[in-house]
Amino acid sequence: MKILIIEDEPLAAERLISLIKEQHQVTILAQLDTVTRSVAWLQKNQSPDLIFMDIQLADGLSFQIFEQVPVNAPVIFTTAYNEYALKAFKVNSIEYLLKPVDAGELRAAFAKYQTLTGKPSPEKLMESITQAMHMLTKKYKERFVIKVGEHLKSIEVSEILFFFSLEKTTFAQTTDGRKHILDFTLDQLDALLDPARYFRINRKYIVRIDSIKDMISHTNSRIKLLLKTSDDNDVVVARERVQEFKDWLDK
Repeated sequence: MKILIIEDEPLAAERLISLIKEQHQVTILAQLDTVTRSVAWLQKNQSPDLIFMDIQLADGLSFQIFEQVPVNAPVIFTTAYNEYALKAFKVNSIEYLLKPVDAGELRAAFAKYQTLTGKPSPEKLMESITQAMHMLTKKYKERFVIKVGEHLKSIEVSEILFFFSLEKTTFAQTTDGRKHILDFTLDQLDALLDPARYFRINRKYIVRIDSIKDMISHTNSRIKLLLKTSDDNDVVVARERVQEFKDWLDK
């Protein structure tokens, strides 16, 4: 089986390739990290058997690839953001895996690929969309257990203004200005939090809508945020997320 990997995070790409090769004998044709390079590769090469495609790439959303070049291979999307699921199933997607990719879910995705052997039939497509809808309407996390000295304490999600990552540690900042260490990555949190209330603005921050004290126009059409109880003056919405962030605010 010939596979194309489109992923802009080197560590995520390495992990995905390792998981794939543990389960199947495959040939990785290329590993691409941008919309531009992906379009160029697809224009010059024969279609692979299967494409693994991250949604947020270094120069935009991977959906832009479909607008610029025919994509004839089935696609398994991998992403940290669950709000793209329905849009993904409108193109060549046969599965939608949230990061970090689980080995069992990857195995199930390959099983679906082998069953469909190409673009999904209308019946299979509706089944996949139903599964995606179930994923999106799941019950979101309501509280976290944190350690305070030698004691454990439960805090409600409603008390948390934002989550951030610093030196490979994830923190939850509460309305009283305290920072609490969590045993989750931001990628994991992004799948556990209600997307109507929390938004992943960049690789380091997930913010709650009422945590935003002010928004300021920034360089390269980005938006700088001032967050309640935060002294970080460099909280900026990633350029590729700006339009989605505005749409989220406007709901």
